[in-house]
Amino acid sequence: MIKAIAIDDEPPALKVIESFCSQAENIELEKTFTSPNEALKYLRKFPVDLIFLDINMPSITGIDFYKSLERETMVIFTTAYSEYAVEGFNLNAVDYLLKPFTQERFQQAIKKANDFYSYSRQVPGTINQSLYIRADYSLIKINYEDIVLIESLDDYLKIYLSNDKIIVARMTMKSMVEKLPATEFIRVHRSFIIPLSRINHVRNKIISISGKEIPIGGNYEEAFFNVFKS
Repeated sequence: MIKAIAIDDEPPALKVIESFCSQAENIELEKTFTSPNEALKYLRKFPVDLIFLDINMPSITGIDFYKSLERETMVIFTTAYSEYAVEGFNLNAVDYLLKPFTQERFQQAIKKANDFYSYSRQVPGTINQSLYIRADYSLIKINYEDIVLIESLDDYLKIYLSNDKIIVARMTMKSMVEKLPATEFIRVHRSFIIPLSRINHVRNKIISISGKEIPIGGNYEEAFFNVFKS
């Protein structure tokens, strides 16, 4: 069960969150606050797993409040101002709810929190079947089996999925390689990571995957063919 609190300077907004939480599974809304200072005092004594946090508050912004927390805590930002989305996203928010949000949209945010909560508390040694990527101002779950190809574009990655969807995320190839299982994925070029299971064929140092031709970089050639031949 995820323990949560909600912080918003407007009581009607807190009533909405209370109502939606009462209809959600696996979440317990312990308390609501109109005062960020009172919320901070509470958190020092009673840490929680998740905070529903308004961004535009008079005494302190939700952004600054979250930065001041001593303990890493999941956060779902809520605000009526979409211009705050980028900064909230950069703080590793689970999700970002633009007021007024529907119960259906709220439930989507709760599901992301539940999924990430379970993922982050897996027993060491457990074999993961997915990873989490921050993109589109949200935390996105991607199953390994759905990845067709990963391409680097400067400071961004394009993740091609089997449903023809492309996810663009701001991260490096190095950090992506560290997230992926080495038994299933391999970097074959400074700009490409591929899943070994999706290779159709290899010819003249060109890998064919789902109709795409991927060159094998000179620095990655030996490592790739050692794995591919075995």
